[in-house]
Amino acid sequence: MTPRFDHATAAVAAALLALAAAGCQGGGATAPPINTGTPAPVVLSSLNTMRTIGSTVDPGPGTGTGDQNPYGLAIAPVTAGKLTAGDLVICNFNDAPNVQGNGTTIVALHPTAGATPTRVAQSASLLGCDALTLDANDNIYTANFVANSAPVFSPSGALVSANANAAFSGPFGAIYSPTGGPFGTASVFESNATSGTVARMDLRGGAVAGVETIATGFAPNTGVPGALLGPSGLTYDPSGDTLYVVDGNANRLVAFSGASSIPANGIVVGASGFTGPSAANARVVTANAAIKAPISAALLFNGDVVVGNTGDNNLLEFTPAGALVATKNIDPNGATGAIFGIAASGTSLATQKIYVNDDNTNSVIVFSQ
Repeated sequence: MTPRFDHATAAVAAALLALAAAGCQGGGATAPPINTGTPAPVVLSSLNTMRTIGSTVDPGPGTGTGDQNPYGLAIAPVTAGKLTAGDLVICNFNDAPNVQGNGTTIVALHPTAGATPTRVAQSASLLGCDALTLDANDNIYTANFVANSAPVFSPSGALVSANANAAFSGPFGAIYSPTGGPFGTASVFESNATSGTVARMDLRGGAVAGVETIATGFAPNTGVPGALLGPSGLTYDPSGDTLYVVDGNANRLVAFSGASSIPANGIVVGASGFTGPSAANARVVTANAAIKAPISAALLFNGDVVVGNTGDNNLLEFTPAGALVATKNIDPNGATGAIFGIAASGTSLATQKIYVNDDNTNSVIVFSQ
């Protein structure tokens, strides 16, 4: 693991100290800060406590009872409807007999060990839900591979909008952005596993006002439900209005800066570069060999991105520059394909938590200090 800091030489440090002691006389300027060699915090290797929050299996009643195989995972920002601020919101991809893509439910867990799930929503519109994200008011935006749509649900579980659109083709990822731009006051980005595209849902007044496909050219593996790899694992950093996309089939992490302002068909993704009118906004963050069939990602408090491998159950922490700084395995003795949804909370090492859907156990686990 490569440290993320530069060591000042003794000569430079001594010169700076002398300058500071002299009060920078004659110029009236303040001496520049001295690089003490303190490393930037690495999150993943500092979170050494792992606990199980609780089961994600839908408790019912009626249709959808027993749905399992948790994919989508997000955190409720406020208290509204059936949700309390901090609740973990999860959608189930499979039904009770464990048929891939037949799940139709969203459940919630309080973020404390021993929590039990409560149903938030059940709908045929959620068939094959594999990702979800919440806006500032707890409205739930979903990505549903089998239903081939991205319906919106209220925090009480009511269907607000069916949100069908030609831009959706095997929806596979979703993330909310509060950043306004020329197309809306906020947005939800959504990725597609069968077309290899990324779409942006433009929000105005809390409703979807339009949808544009902003990126094309990701290479999906055209797999069946349960073995899909394509653009997924969306996460968003307001700093630079940056959208991160897990490019699962190519085993790499891609970033789009200024994502709220990218026009329709702004980026064409290639194996070795980008074209299109917004090509300058796109970059490959990393194609590190440690990335193995990733599906999910989340932003950490320090600006790093944690990526989840289905290929070996490893969580990987990458800096925005693409350096791999930490690795953690969530289930070394279980079958691969355990990591699907990831969500993170906290503003420091002391408060940082990383929540992970463990599909091997149908539960959410949490890493913390």
